[in-house]
Amino acid sequence: MSTNKKNETDLKRLRAVDRAIADLRRGLSIIVRGPEEASLVLATEMAFDAELETLAERSGATPVLALTAHRANVLHIQPTGDDAVRVVIEDWMDAPLMRALADAVHDLDQPFRGPFTRIKEGLPATVPAAIKLAKLGRLLPSVLAAPLAIEKIDETQARYDLSVVSLDDILAFEEVAALQLKRVASARVPLQAAENCTFHAFRPEDGGIEHLAIVVGSPSPREPVLARLHSECFTGDLVGSLKCDCGEQLRGALKAIGEQGGGVLLYLAQEGRGIGLINKLRAYKLQEQGFDTIDANERLGFDADERVFQPAAEMLKLLGFRKIRLMTNNPEKVDGLERHGITVSERVSHKFPSNTHNELYLATKKKRSGHYL
Repeated sequence: MSTNKKNETDLKRLRAVDRAIADLRRGLSIIVRGPEEASLVLATEMAFDAELETLAERSGATPVLALTAHRANVLHIQPTGDDAVRVVIEDWMDAPLMRALADAVHDLDQPFRGPFTRIKEGLPATVPAAIKLAKLGRLLPSVLAAPLAIEKIDETQARYDLSVVSLDDILAFEEVAALQLKRVASARVPLQAAENCTFHAFRPEDGGIEHLAIVVGSPSPREPVLARLHSECFTGDLVGSLKCDCGEQLRGALKAIGEQGGGVLLYLAQEGRGIGLINKLRAYKLQEQGFDTIDANERLGFDADERVFQPAAEMLKLLGFRKIRLMTNNPEKVDGLERHGITVSERVSHKFPSNTHNELYLATKKKRSGHYL
C-alpha cells in the first residue's frame, strides 16, 4: 500500500472512532462491529430509561450491563478473567441504578445492591472494545450493550443514522493517532524559568487530541537531550493543588532544563493518568473516603494508569531527538519510550518534598507503582 493510501485509510479509521466517541458522549447509541458479531452500545454514564428501551427496541435483543473486571470486583461480581464482565439487567434495575453501578462515588449512598447475575458464556470481543471506547471518550468505563446480528448492521445504521465503528479501529486508535501526529504550530514563548523557549503544537491528522512540546534553547540531536514527559494536571499545574506534586514537577523541570542550557518538556494531554479531569475529580472524591490513588482509579473501573507513551515517542522523533536523558521517577515512562524507539541513556531523578496533603499519594506511588521516591 502506498504511503498516501495508508494515510488516507488511517485517517478514515481515526474519524470513525472520533465520531463514535462523540456520539457516546452525547448519549447516543452506536454500533461496534466485529468480524463475526456486532453490538449496539450506549454509555452507561449517559443512559436514561428511555434510551435503555430504545436500545432494546433497535437491537431486538435484551441489553446487558458491561463493566471492567476492576469495577465488577468492587461490586462483588466474580470476574471471569476476561477484559469485561456482563451483568443481566433484571426487572428491578433501572437506568439510575445502572449509572450508580458504574460510578463508585455512589457506592456508599447505595451500599446494599444485588445479587447480580453474571453472564458466563462467551464474551463478544465488541463489548470490551466498547468499554475501551468509553475510556477514550473520558467517560466511566461501562456500557449497556445489546447483540446485533451482522446482517442487520447496514439496515439498523441507515434507519437510525448511527455511527458504526469496527473493533479493530478502536483497538488501534491510540497507536494510529500517535503515528499521525504532525507539528501544526510553533512560536517563541519566553518563560520565567527559561526565556529562550519555543512551543511546538502537535495534532493528529483527524484533528484529535493535541500535545505540546516546549524546547528550551537549541539542544543538539547528536547528544542525549534532557527531557521530561509531563501529563497535564489542571489542579496541580494551574491552580496549585496540594494533593499532588505535579505543579512542582512542571516548574522544577523547566527550571532544571533552563539551568542545563537546553532540553525539551513534553506537555501531554493525559489528565489524571489518562482518565480525564472529571474522572480524576471522582477519584479524588473516593480518596476523601479513604482510598488511595490506585484503589480509587480501580474502583471507578480504570487501570491504575491508563496512559500510553507512544505519542511522546513520536513527538520526540519529529523534533529530531532519539536519545534522551529522562527526568522521571516512573520506570513505566522509561519502558514506554524505549518500546517505541527512543533510547533512554539515563534516568534523572525528579523528586520534590511532600506536604501533609500529598504524603499518602507519593507513598502509594512508591510502594504500589514502583516509583523511585
